[in-house]
Amino acid sequence: MTMPDKYPLKQMLARIEAAVSDYPKAAMFALQDEGYTSLFEQLVSCVISIRTMDETTIPVSLKLFEQARTPDAMLQLSLGEIADLLYGAIFPGQKAATILAIAQAAKEGRLTADFESLTSIKGVGPKCANLALGVASGMAAISVDIHVHRVVNRWGMVQAATPEKTLKALEIQVPQNLWIDINRLLMPFGKHICTGTAPWCSKCPVYEWCERIGVTKHR
Repeated sequence: MTMPDKYPLKQMLARIEAAVSDYPKAAMFALQDEGYTSLFEQLVSCVISIRTMDETTIPVSLKLFEQARTPDAMLQLSLGEIADLLYGAIFPGQKAATILAIAQAAKEGRLTADFESLTSIKGVGPKCANLALGVASGMAAISVDIHVHRVVNRWGMVQAATPEKTLKALEIQVPQNLWIDINRLLMPFGKHICTGTAPWCSKCPVYEWCERIGVTKHR
């Protein structure tokens, strides 16, 4: 199955890219611009980002990487030390354990650019695996967070109850050369324009293609 003619996604994403150009980039792409490009760094930062806003994720990631930027350096820190460095992020203790597991996997040669390998690490889900693969490895991968899930379902392009189901639907419908752009562009678009409540329909660059499913109030 391919993208329905109703949604000229390449054109839509081009318009969205122009519309979000003045807003901050999604955290993983912002960190990539700062030189944090390894699979290890991207996966660790994505774990930090779970249920945590980008405004917190980026400085917390930078603070952690000041102390430990490689798997070997991370393994020199205790669970408590990492949790303390993650102060401000949601569930720092759980995330510290996941980060240590990622570092251990890397040390043992199990941190490879492969979806199954990454998701086999406890605490690493499809969103972070795909985002790390897309950003760090340049692989065709779609990462679906709450913003991406909301936007494409609001458009009517996808009808799925969970981000995981939205991911599967998008993988079927979206051409692979646009997979990385789905998260790179729809995350800031969903955060700043197509917001959860009262979206800015008045300045939406793709309004003509949106069915506005579930929208009861807009600006």
